[in-house]
This record gives sequence, structure tokens and C-alpha cells, in this order.
Amino acid sequence: MSEPHVHHGYISDKERYLQRLGRIEGQARGISRMIDEEQYCIDILTQISALTSALESVAVGLLDDHLKHCVRDAVASGGATLDAKLDEASKAIARLVRS
Repeated sequence: MSEPHVHHGYISDKERYLQRLGRIEGQARGISRMIDEEQYCIDILTQISALTSALESVAVGLLDDHLKHCVRDAVASGGATLDAKLDEASKAIARLVRS
């Protein structure tokens, strides 16, 4: 759920997130290259595991920022805003756990 013209909790770490995602993008290209070069399956799987861990780390960081900023602000507002943010966070956590 995107909110226009709202500063999100991750904004103070935006550059760090973009750098991490750039490294993740490079890892994904590296895995593609490994397959193209027909490298050993276990080596490819090891790199996929590292890529998955890196993505999960970004996701957990974003969730933490969401809780510390968006949900905290909603607590101050209370009512339907709080209920919506808690529901949103709960669903995001459920998606991360299932992945």
C-alpha cells in the first residue's frame, strides 16, 4: 500500500538500501553467468542461498523501519489508522515467513 508524498521509515537509509540492492543485483547476474558457464550445481546453489539471505536481510530491515516509523506514527494517531498499519505489518510478516 503506497502513500504518495509521505516519507517512509527507510528514507534515512535509502542509499544504504540501494547499495545493498545493487550488490544483490550483481549476485543475481553472477548466478546467471554461472549457469551459462555450466558451473557445478552445488556452487550455484550456494550462491542462490547467499542471494536469498541478502534479500531476506533487506526485507527484515525494511520491516523494522516500517515498525519503528509508520506503525509508531499510527500508534500516536490511533483508531482506524493504527488498525490498518497493524494489519499491514501482520500481513507483511506472514508473507516473509512463508517465503
